Amino acid sequence: MSSVLQGFTKSLAMTFVSEIGDKTFFAAAILAMRYPRRLVLAGCVSALIVMTILSATVGWAAPNLISRKWTHHITTLLFFGFGLWSLSDGFKQGGGESEELAEVEAELDSDLKANGKATKDNNNSKIEDENKKQNRPFLTQFFSPIFLKAFSINFFGEFGDKSQLATIGLAADENPFGVVLGGIVAQLLCTTAAVIGGKSLASQISERIVALSGGMLFIIFGIQSFLTSVE
Repeated sequence: MSSVLQGFTKSLAMTFVSEIGDKTFFAAAILAMRYPRRLVLAGCVSALIVMTILSATVGWAAPNLISRKWTHHITTLLFFGFGLWSLSDGFKQGGGESEELAEVEAELDSDLKANGKATKDNNNSKIEDENKKQNRPFLTQFFSPIFLKAFSINFFGEFGDKSQLATIGLAADENPFGVVLGGIVAQLLCTTAAVIGGKSLASQISERIVALSGGMLFIIFGIQSFLTSVE
């Protein structure tokens, strides 16, 4: 029970500080301003839950491929590496407007204009419109395009992200069920805040403070992992 609680606590704290002010956080905030919030929230949370489970599964399987001692050492190095990386990013951050927020907004604006132009060009006749409906992608017959858009942006946005790699390392060293549960709760809290608060909340977040806080947390986890012996 204690290992589950420890995995839950570590995962909750690590994921929360990693996701606040992250690219997927900003994407959820901006999407929620343009589309129905319930669809955006459902798509974003679903993607992040799937990614958390996949990452934890990889971490859980790692000790079966290499010795637990080595996975523990690798996890310790990951924590220190991510901690130094985040601290470095924090010290480099300025106090002005978030560059990542502006970047995400520009990407979504470009995508929205491209989709709007494509929609206008494809609505020349009712026959073409009917053909489009009949030939639309398979998934859109069962899910809302807005849900799929939010899902895909967040799912692929998490690939190679610090939170994904840290979740893999944490699941290799802690109880994977606790890691998954903590990650899901943190993702739900962050994404709900982004969807409800929108751009006004996102623009108030200091990336410098978030990066420094996350860096310190990773360093603390690294020290704790270093001091923990594994047979």
